[in-house]
Amino acid sequence: MLIINYWLRHFFSYFKIGNFSLLLFLLIFVNKNYSQKNVVLIITDDQGYGDFGFTGNPLVHTPHLDELARQSIFATQYYVSPVCAPTRASLMTGRYSLRTGVRDTYNGGAIMDSAEVTIAELLRAEGYATGIFGKWHLGDTYPSRPIDQGFDEALVHLSGGMGQVGDVTTFFEGDSSYFNPMLWHNGVPEQYQGYCSDIFAEGAIAFIRQQGDQPFFCYLSFNAPHTPLQLPASYYEKYKDIDPSLLANESIEMTERDKEDARRVYGMVENIDDNLGKLMDELKRSGQWDNTVVLFMTDNGPQQLRYNSGLRGLKGTVYEGGIRVPLLMRLPNGKKGRKMESPIAHLDILPTIADLLGISLPDQLQLDGRSIVPLLKGVKDKWLDRPFLSYWTRRFPEKYQNISLHQGHFKLVGHTDYDAEVSDFELYDLSEDMGERNNIVGEHSGIAIDMKAQMDKLLPDLLESMRTEADPFIAIGSAHENPVWLNRNDASGERGIWAQDEIYGFWEVKAEKGCYELEIKMRSIPAESGSVLVEMGEQVFRKKVDFEGVDTVVLPPICVEAFEGPLLVQFWSGGRQVMPFWVRINYIED
Repeated sequence: MLIINYWLRHFFSYFKIGNFSLLLFLLIFVNKNYSQKNVVLIITDDQGYGDFGFTGNPLVHTPHLDELARQSIFATQYYVSPVCAPTRASLMTGRYSLRTGVRDTYNGGAIMDSAEVTIAELLRAEGYATGIFGKWHLGDTYPSRPIDQGFDEALVHLSGGMGQVGDVTTFFEGDSSYFNPMLWHNGVPEQYQGYCSDIFAEGAIAFIRQQGDQPFFCYLSFNAPHTPLQLPASYYEKYKDIDPSLLANESIEMTERDKEDARRVYGMVENIDDNLGKLMDELKRSGQWDNTVVLFMTDNGPQQLRYNSGLRGLKGTVYEGGIRVPLLMRLPNGKKGRKMESPIAHLDILPTIADLLGISLPDQLQLDGRSIVPLLKGVKDKWLDRPFLSYWTRRFPEKYQNISLHQGHFKLVGHTDYDAEVSDFELYDLSEDMGERNNIVGEHSGIAIDMKAQMDKLLPDLLESMRTEADPFIAIGSAHENPVWLNRNDASGERGIWAQDEIYGFWEVKAEKGCYELEIKMRSIPAESGSVLVEMGEQVFRKKVDFEGVDTVVLPPICVEAFEGPLLVQFWSGGRQVMPFWVRINYIED
């Protein structure tokens, strides 16, 4: 600092700038470079509303999050999507996930259009260092990876979860996929040692430590406590003897499997809490705590049955238990220990962060969310009555299955046919019936009719914007990523592509003209020889192959014209058509 001061004095002396001008310059310089607030956004995976001490669970140990809640504004009516990828798309963009191209958690529907503007892109343009640690689930290939969507530093797993079919580097590790994993660091696979949640938290802490005085955006996105429910033995030991069905004020009907799952989830949650304690300690040690906005949330309700604060439904449902989660907002010099009961959503996070940091949003950015800063200041607004749509069915929304519209304190729920009368819907007054036990559609049919009309207006708008705006694809032959791994998470085709052999699937790609070498990995070693059929757009190739005791084969180079469309690879043998487990495609010449 003395050296900087010396050179500044000589600089201003040389140009004969007075002390007042020097002071003004320093104030501008310091304000621009050192007073920008940092942002730490933390999200956990499949952790329900009831999986915290601060939401009334006496069994799980979350002291650091409980303390964060005491120092934060706690949004008690915070809504997300019923499942992972749609929540993350809306969180990153401030838009309904369908507008971004994200319509599923797999089946080729978890790739976000690269034209979307993310929180990371917005803040990086303002001079922020940006880092993601953990789960992305919005595209594993260029141009949809986190490093293509605004993140300088990215340490992530692939697809929707470690040990899942789309994560080609951990799937075959089975019951140990959360330990010593192969992860993707800035687009390159690297081997790591330890437990996944510890690795991601350590990466986030190291990232914060490296920034010095540069403002930063740290997105710590745990994949826990998502299945598979793997955790260090020391954490399991703390809960192995509890009965999760017995609470101080209520009991829950749980199977033995439910109880065992809850024990493991609680151990995973406590591990997350310990890691967040370390992260907050680092913010305090580095002097950044009082200059950092900390947001904590989860991505949807619990997957397994356990205590959920009296809310109805689990992950995947549009009942409160599937879409209502805690949001903690710890603001520098902000109010502490306050509950905010106004209904808000993941759509509101991007504009709220921009508002808190004083960042103007681009005029062309069409958001569904709005800043909640006026609410934080106690100002009520008409937008609180905006309609908020939730749905969950594979591939695309279905009329009217597992779909809801929330407006004001009323919520309309559909679990019925596409031509159903409004009387077949469910209507709840959440101000009096948070548990959604009393269907009042018969007494308030007028309200239900109006809300169904809102649903019928919003749903086609979202689908139309997906068709006209979103264009997610996988680029092959690009200088930005070569080779490219095509995994089953990103494959379109039949519903429910997972680890099956005989299932139809393909990848939507944008390919440059040139020659490609395809390495084909089968889930298991084929028992007989056969042929591989490759369709690249309208260009079709067939090659006889014999796996000869191995599960992988490399085809001779295939040369094609540029195309956009499906890339299909199938192994044909004895009347069977088998989809490869993954395809590694390498662009070798122009």
